[in-house]
Amino acid sequence: MIVQFLQHLLILIFAIQSHCATSPFSILHSTPSLSLSVLDFNATASGLCYDTHHIQSTIDACATAALPNTTCHVIFPPGKYLTATIHLRSRVVLNITKGAVILGGTKLEDYPEQQERWYVVLAEDVEDVGVIGGGQINGQGLEFVTRFDEVKNVMVSWNSTGRCLGDECRPRLVGFVGCKNVLVSGVKLNRPAYWCLHLVRCQNTSIQDVSIYGDFNTPNNDGIDIEDSNNTLITRCIIDTGDDAICPKSSTGPVINITATDTWIRSKSSAIKLGSASFFTFKGFVFNNLTIFESHRGLGFQIRDGGNVSDITFSNINISTRYYDPSWWGRAEPIYVTTCPRDNSSKAGSISNIKFINITSTSENGVFLSGSGGGFLTNLKFINVNLTFKRWTNYTDGLLDYRPGCQELVNHDSAGFMMEHIDGLHLENVNVKWSGHEVESWNNPLDFRPATVNNIILQDFHSNTYTS
Repeated sequence: MIVQFLQHLLILIFAIQSHCATSPFSILHSTPSLSLSVLDFNATASGLCYDTHHIQSTIDACATAALPNTTCHVIFPPGKYLTATIHLRSRVVLNITKGAVILGGTKLEDYPEQQERWYVVLAEDVEDVGVIGGGQINGQGLEFVTRFDEVKNVMVSWNSTGRCLGDECRPRLVGFVGCKNVLVSGVKLNRPAYWCLHLVRCQNTSIQDVSIYGDFNTPNNDGIDIEDSNNTLITRCIIDTGDDAICPKSSTGPVINITATDTWIRSKSSAIKLGSASFFTFKGFVFNNLTIFESHRGLGFQIRDGGNVSDITFSNINISTRYYDPSWWGRAEPIYVTTCPRDNSSKAGSISNIKFINITSTSENGVFLSGSGGGFLTNLKFINVNLTFKRWTNYTDGLLDYRPGCQELVNHDSAGFMMEHIDGLHLENVNVKWSGHEVESWNNPLDFRPATVNNIILQDFHSNTYTS
């Protein structure tokens, strides 16, 4: 029956004339030339039996049927689909409808031999691909917890198998590796065991109207990791994770052109973090109209491997940051810009031409700007910035956090701006407010060693206390 069904569909598809794409995403946004349901390939949708073979058969049939400049959609009707790794093909889009859930397997044998290919959904070296719809992909991350802990869960590690090293040997949720023209839209990505959405060496990616939820006590469940990838758009998303929410990384090549807008974020680590994998260039990023809620760190640069960063703009952002347990990187900094060598084999990269415009924050700690002897911060601008400092948790303050590497945690009094190794700092219309209850511990709006901080412009800089 399936063979006859496919033959009929192929006759229809070959009757469709191809058309020219006017943009990288025009094919993905256009009406698909063909749609195939996984139920027609005998998927059970029970959530109990593995549907891997049925899903993969549908994907492969779609790939065969899709003509150049057209796409084929794989439809997941409502139900639960338990699966091992499934592999996307060029011009195939997974359409996970509302009420449909793809459940990632929780056994080692559910994933390929190589650790770098451990994903529930994996696309490798393909183009014009996507995941859309109102349903969800669920990594069943809580099944990987060996001990639940309100501070930080203890997780399973498959390192005993010899396939990987360290304590982060768990599968990611969705990965696009070496892909071109990627669309992720409308889906919910829930409870990854490790990283959630991972882009590696990709070109032209649009992530829109996506909801990402990772258990708040689970480590390493990053929201979106953009690694060695260029031309990435993130818009109208909700990202609520234990670990970093949006995290560009440069491991084998540069990361160029990221735009993130209209997005709500909460993280027990950094809401935005460049690094810490930072061997190559980061350039041309725009972050606009974001809300960062009760995160351990707001806007972060964690440059540790010699890569250089330039031309990054943050604008129209509302931030609240608070302390969490210090086992999580972060010390409630609303803005954190640091570069230093990870270890003796590393070197410091430079960070230059960074703008913070129309930023409002309420936080338990100050702004930390730290270059190093081999990597200065240059041409940093803060324009129309309002910083309010107050304490509302019981965690100990008075520490600078250089992790990973460098000086690790260092005792230091809190201040509005904590600065070192900077050449070129412009503060214009910056207002620093201190809770009147914290005057004794918050008594220094600008803290820096003059020998390492040069070329400062203060224009309409104000600092005063306030009463709640």
